[in-house]
Amino acid sequence: MQSLRKLYKIGHGPSSSHTMGPGFAAEFVKNKHQNATHYVVTLYNSLALTGKGHLTDTIIEQTLRPKPVTFKFNVDVKFHPNYFVFEVFEHDTLLDTISVRSIGGGDILFDKEENHIEMVYPHQSFDEIKAYCLANNINLYQYVKVFEGVSIDDFLGEIWQQLQSTVEKGLKTEGVLPGDLKVQRKAKTLMDRAKATETEAQKQNRLVSAYAFAASEENGSGGIIVTAPTCGASGVLPAVLYYMKHHQGISDQKIIESLAVAGIIGNIIKTNATISGAVGGCQAEVGSACSMTAAAHAYLSELEIEQIEYAAEIAMEHHLGLTCDPIDGYVQIPCIERNAVAGIRAINASGLSGFLSDTRKISFDMIVHTMYQTGLDMHPKYKETAEAGMAYFYKQKK
Repeated sequence: MQSLRKLYKIGHGPSSSHTMGPGFAAEFVKNKHQNATHYVVTLYNSLALTGKGHLTDTIIEQTLRPKPVTFKFNVDVKFHPNYFVFEVFEHDTLLDTISVRSIGGGDILFDKEENHIEMVYPHQSFDEIKAYCLANNINLYQYVKVFEGVSIDDFLGEIWQQLQSTVEKGLKTEGVLPGDLKVQRKAKTLMDRAKATETEAQKQNRLVSAYAFAASEENGSGGIIVTAPTCGASGVLPAVLYYMKHHQGISDQKIIESLAVAGIIGNIIKTNATISGAVGGCQAEVGSACSMTAAAHAYLSELEIEQIEYAAEIAMEHHLGLTCDPIDGYVQIPCIERNAVAGIRAINASGLSGFLSDTRKISFDMIVHTMYQTGLDMHPKYKETAEAGMAYFYKQKK
């Protein structure tokens, strides 16, 4: 598996596969052909259908400035769901054609260029990792340090600082999110209402929801976020960790350790399945984020490795089949609410795992493979195209 540095990325929302990935690709193309005079970019499938709502054309155009860009949009199922092609011109001469796949979490693969993929971890599954940890009497955080080195704490510390900054900025910001939907920001309202709740359980749910809305609204507005594991699911992990620090007294160091544990879960999903909504539906994004967060919460609750695995498994199992149907292609409805619901669900999954792990029948590895197969079987319209589900019926209503 790759380093956690390839999983957690700091950048602009609203979409890791539709915004970050194409932005990285455009930067590569620009640097490779500095004598180019203009570009023609063809966006395929999910990028073609929801690219404008996800700002795909905007980020490519901004990156390639001041050279002009012409966009084409095409749907052709023989290509990857997030496929795009750069045609590079110097006046009337075609210099190069560069085709790219955006595979989720901001990662891209070139069809003909060299792809630098460095593997840091020798293990591919949770069963392999668990066996190594038990044989060496170490926990999942210590496992990460064995293969990443001590400097991983510094990196995860930077990630934690950004996660907090995103939540805090979102809590202070009011108004309407950009785009045609005119979605009202709700994080500050939720935060204010949390102060008036009667029970601790109600307060926890309101606070976690407020923090998830804050981060997700920052993402939906194109603000700076952390892929955890994607932009569309970037509100789940910070919501719960922010709550654990500010309301449960968890130290920054323990939070950093929990980010390592969450990262291992995300890495396993990314390696053996997908974290791309265009490939696996929202189960691959919010479902994966919920698994990562449940594992982090279980670690902070001082649960054993079997219980951490069970927490991650419960979280994913109950997101199976979740479609990705963003209205008008914006990462706003239903994405923002889903982040809040998943944050609460992650805490519940962790709680269940603490006393039911010895009765479980399903492994985390099994649920990851199940999620991936479910995504492959899912009709393409339900995978980030804005053609089905709520996106379809919302259009009919207008």
